[in-house]
Amino acid sequence: MSGVLERTLSILELLSQHGEGLELAAIADQLDIPRSGTHRLLTDLVRLGYVRQTRGHGDYLLTTKLVSMGLSYLSNSGIVDIAQPLLNRLAEVSGELVRLSVVDGERLTWVARAQGARQGLRYDPDMGSDARLSCSSSGWALLSTLSDDAALALVAKQGLGLPEQFGPAAPTSLQAVMEAVAQTRDRGYSLTTDTYTAGLSAMSAPVRFAGQPAFGVLTIAGPTVRFTPEKMQALAPELQSIAQQLAASSGASPFFSLTAETGSAAPTDGRKPIYAV
Repeated sequence: MSGVLERTLSILELLSQHGEGLELAAIADQLDIPRSGTHRLLTDLVRLGYVRQTRGHGDYLLTTKLVSMGLSYLSNSGIVDIAQPLLNRLAEVSGELVRLSVVDGERLTWVARAQGARQGLRYDPDMGSDARLSCSSSGWALLSTLSDDAALALVAKQGLGLPEQFGPAAPTSLQAVMEAVAQTRDRGYSLTTDTYTAGLSAMSAPVRFAGQPAFGVLTIAGPTVRFTPEKMQALAPELQSIAQQLAASSGASPFFSLTAETGSAAPTDGRKPIYAV
């Protein structure tokens, strides 16, 4: 790994996956950066307020500065203002967790949510993480709006979410992923059980203009013991309706407008994918 900027960003990305913090040696070893160089970069990040060091163990942790920047961006982009009332409505109807993810280039990132479960089991992941396209309900919904070549290219680049890393039913081959994508395309929404997380069921519908790649994905997710196939089928019309309403109101968000105009993931007519970068 070369380049100060690349190394700095890799440290931030690594620390974002370890809320408990990491020692300097662990950071250097995992990123294959000399410890002296790692120390210099961490010193700069501490000075700039992006990282702090615990007193007891000397571990390095992210501060809330990056979180603040992200929330500020989402606020100014208009995504949450537009989506939240619709997410709240779907969460109330379903009684489960509802999430909105947005397409940004080749990434599908969860940015907003509403929790419908008031008691008992609740599935409540952190926002801001990227979906694994090969085994997530939202990933299948996005891929279903692309040509097969474009979908395969995205999955191959990101890699498969293997069962030992995600859910026990995660597809283990590109062929299995594309079969699930084909079913999603025919159905108009995805259905998953134990693919992304053990004990989790989810369904997703793309947020898109007719015939265009998705620029967002709307998802309902909940514990498999409660969020049964019958319940998911019953909620499908409401999920698709809310997804259509999100697409119709997307013009009020600068972010949605930009990604929709630039072809957020890839065209569906077999042409070379166009990515928003």
